[in-house]
This record gives sequence, structure tokens and C-alpha cells, in this order.
Amino acid sequence: MKHFAIESKGLSVKQIWMQQLLKGEGEIPFLQGKKGLLFSTITLDKFIDEELRHDKFLLTDKGGRSIRTYSSGEQRKELLKYQMQQKPDFLVLDNPFDCLDTESVHQLKIQLEKVAENIPIIQLFKRHTDILPFITKVLEMLPGGTLYWHPVQAYILNAAKHLQSLHVTIPSALKPFENTPRVLVDMNRVSVSYNNQIIVKDICWKIKKGEFWHLKGSNGSGKTTLLSMIYGDNPKAYGQELYLFGHKKGSGESVWSIKEKIGYFTPSLTDNFRGSHNALQMIISGLMDSVGLYAKPSDLQKKLAQDWLRVINMDDKKHHPFSELSQINQRLVLIARAMIKHPPLLILDEPSTGIDDESARLLVALVNQIARQSNSAIIYVSHRTEPGLKPHFTFELVKSNEGSTGRVVVDALINRPLDNRH
Repeated sequence: MKHFAIESKGLSVKQIWMQQLLKGEGEIPFLQGKKGLLFSTITLDKFIDEELRHDKFLLTDKGGRSIRTYSSGEQRKELLKYQMQQKPDFLVLDNPFDCLDTESVHQLKIQLEKVAENIPIIQLFKRHTDILPFITKVLEMLPGGTLYWHPVQAYILNAAKHLQSLHVTIPSALKPFENTPRVLVDMNRVSVSYNNQIIVKDICWKIKKGEFWHLKGSNGSGKTTLLSMIYGDNPKAYGQELYLFGHKKGSGESVWSIKEKIGYFTPSLTDNFRGSHNALQMIISGLMDSVGLYAKPSDLQKKLAQDWLRVINMDDKKHHPFSELSQINQRLVLIARAMIKHPPLLILDEPSTGIDDESARLLVALVNQIARQSNSAIIYVSHRTEPGLKPHFTFELVKSNEGSTGRVVVDALINRPLDNRH
């Protein structure tokens, strides 16, 4: 039985090569003449579309329950079950562990190991740690159609030689925030429920100036709920013991006066910027809190943005249209945009999801540098623990039927005192 992996950097399952591969018309000899199926979020989206358009509930057999109501892990489980019933000659896995928490990854790996006993598996991957244990070869598709096979470990070691790093000091803000309190976020026994279902229960969490926090928890544990209490206008925040920048939530401060003190990034933000703005203009727009740049910047503002481009090794791309930048460069630009004012609080919501190892290392290097060289507190949200990330503390949401509770883990290498509320 032949199983192998292909690094998906620069590849798309929508390209012609994938269609040919699935039809048995590709260049891989032992798959020619065979028919495969694609295990992918793209495939899931097609089933969801069939549900919406034609009421065809092909993936579920529970009284017409929509696959949309399932968790990410459950969706993949049902898709795999359905595809195996179709008896394909082989299965192509398109980054199957993206956006899954640790437990869901573990369960899916068990299922895939059973599948691999019967049919060949081709895994497209972005992260080397995601490569399934039964895969021993990585296929590199060279320009011109040449195929080159690597042993997995040799491929990983070679990739590690091409690491990027950051060496430039991050620039100061043009205008520092004044009168910022020492405690930026203070939650005291905060609980949230929807439709009589408790999401989070008795959360006590205090975030102080300059602290670097990793917020983690399984899918559905309430990470998004907590963020919406801080950054959004979640009505559940009112009437609770929640203080933001020294003021009780709902005591008079508008949501906009709160947001101006917060730098925020999530990968979906890249979808909001589809105009003709270039990389330099995108970073400058962070000074105006605008989606794009619509006012003429000063020379000082342009210089500050250029200094940030130098930090992220993109000084030569300042005039490149933002929409044409690579995925990682778009994210670095938007993080620089979020930090250009040195906000008291920087929220990074799943910043490394869906990117490859090299890009993740570069992003982690930037975040660590911001933590070292600024007074901004950081909330880094991720179910994945990134190698090299150096938070001071981890706030972990532990899911249960009675609602998620929170616990603090202190990095043993960082000597920072915690008060009794931590």
C-alpha cells in the first residue's frame, strides 16, 4: 500500500492537476486509471450547498439535521464515513487538521489510520507535524512536471534550513496612549449562557500592561465568547464584573472608545481589504482606524509605516498591491497595522491558522518581538501551541457540560508574579 504526502505550499486543490489526479489521469504511475475522492473543506462546502439548495442531507442521517450544526471535528467524521461508503480507489486529504482542536485531531488521526489499511492515502500538508505517522515519503512537484520523492525526515530537516528571522527593532508610536491603567482587563466570576446553555462559567482573568497571554481551549469552549466580551459589543458583558481599561463595561464608555485602545487581527480580516491599496497604505490606515487609506498621510506617518515594513522584511514590497501579496505577507502587514499605534492591548485571533511551517515561524518571531519590545499586552488565541512562541502565561478554557471554566498556566521560564485573582 502506497501512502505519501505533498506540501501544499503554492498548490490549490482547485487546479487542473488535482482534477487529473482524482480521475486517474495524473502523472503518478500507480494512481493512473484509478478514481479518487477529495477529503476537503471544499468538498464539505459542496454538501452544505446541496442542503441549502435541494434539502439533500447526504452526510447526516439524524432526521434531516444539517451538517452545518456539527462541530468541525464531527463534520470531518461524517464526510470520511460517507466517502468510504463510495469505495474510492484512493483518498486525497487536503490539510485535514486545519482549525481542529487537539482532541479532534487525535480522533481524526485514528479514523484515517484505519482507512489507510485498505486504500492509498495522499495527504496535502502545510505543517510537518500534521503528516500522518504511516506516511514515509514526501512528493515534491518540480517545475516542468518532474516528480521527486523524499523520505519524510530528510524533507523536514531540509525545510528547517530555510528559516527566516527578524532583526530590526520595532518603531515607537507617534503618539503614546496616556493614562493607561496597569490592569487592562479584569473579569471577576464572569458567566455567559445562550438558550439556557452555559458557555463559560465563573471566569476570573486579569490582564495587565505588557503581559503576553496565550488563550487556548478546544473548539466550542468559549474563546470567541470571551473575545466578544472584550473587543465586541456583546450584550452579555453588561451587568457583570467586567472592567476594561479601568471602567466597568456598560458604565458609559462606548464600544468605539474601547476599540481604539485595542489592536485586533484575525485572518478573515484579509477579506475586508479588496481595494487597490498597497502594503504601505495598509499599514498607515491603522493610524486612522479605517478599512484602507482615504486621507493623505503625513511624512511622519509614511516614515513610520516604512519602518514597520522594514521590521517584517517587506521594505521592497511597499508599493505592492495588498491583494496580490502572499498569505503570510498579508498577515504580517495587518499585524503591523494593528500595532502601529502601540495599543495598550493587542488581540491576535488564530493568526497562524492555515499557514505553513516557515510562515508560522516568521509570524511567531514577529509576535515575540512585539512582546519583548513594547508595553502592549497581547492575547494570542490559538488551539495550536506554536513552536517558539513565548507567552508569559496561558489561560486555558476547560470545557464541560456545566460550561467552560478557566485556569492559568505560568510559563516556567518567565518569572512573573501572579496575584491571587490569577
